[in-house]
Amino acid sequence: MTTARIPPIQGLLAFEALARLRSVTLAGEELSVTPSAVSHRIRQLESQLGFKLFARADFTLSAEGATYLLRVREALNALQQVPGRGASTTRLRVAVTPTFSRQILLPRLALFRHAYPEVDLILQVTIPLLNVTAEEADVELRFGTGPWPERESVRLQSDQVCPVCSPEYLNEAGPFEGFDTPAAVQRARLIRCPLEPWRTWFTANGLALDEPLGGSQFNDIGLVLDAAVAGFGVALMRLQLGAAWLDSGRLVRLSERSVPSPHHYFLCWKPGTLDRWECAAFVEWLKQSL
Repeated sequence: MTTARIPPIQGLLAFEALARLRSVTLAGEELSVTPSAVSHRIRQLESQLGFKLFARADFTLSAEGATYLLRVREALNALQQVPGRGASTTRLRVAVTPTFSRQILLPRLALFRHAYPEVDLILQVTIPLLNVTAEEADVELRFGTGPWPERESVRLQSDQVCPVCSPEYLNEAGPFEGFDTPAAVQRARLIRCPLEPWRTWFTANGLALDEPLGGSQFNDIGLVLDAAVAGFGVALMRLQLGAAWLDSGRLVRLSERSVPSPHHYFLCWKPGTLDRWECAAFVEWLKQSL
């Protein structure tokens, strides 16, 4: 191995601090150097690497910079481990909503565990919209429109919605011919969910219909889709979140059209949380993973 290809540690520390704090002044204070010294170290590192680490003046990472940051944090954490003291572990508590964790997060977590084996990840369930958790979490997944008071956040995922039902229910009550007329909608049993109200679909299709007041209601998106599979009626599905139900044939789309949901998934944390390397690493990893 040739040491000429290894970037200087001062440059790597400056890059990690600037990516986390997004301020040359704050990064300089943390590293006990001037802001101009931080900028100089970043330019040196970019020159050696041959690509830009930041895409914009607000220190948003470039695609290459985001990938490299994960490697830098992994390497810096490894250097902090002292031989002979045994492997130390760091606990990270993440509050997640049920369906997102099952369908999106869990299939990817093996990659995080491989990259950060020293992090003990503790997942706990939070109730969407209410944002209620059993214990205090370091990082929370929240569903809604944001922002939230006393929380910093980053949008993780937006989605499109489309009406779906089981093949059996379609044979029983259909056809619905695009599900974009009052007659088609009123023939169906609508499954209600406060997380994805029907008004999103009605408004996008110019339907002067009120939110249904009767019928089955569930406060979890996964339960809504399982109820549709069981023949309860028609559900309004988030297409990315419900991809497994469509791919398996348990549910079918009633329209070729999809419309943007006004609700999104966010990662949230209290100010100062990302000063802890494990929290910053998880947030950056999940952003890139999605």
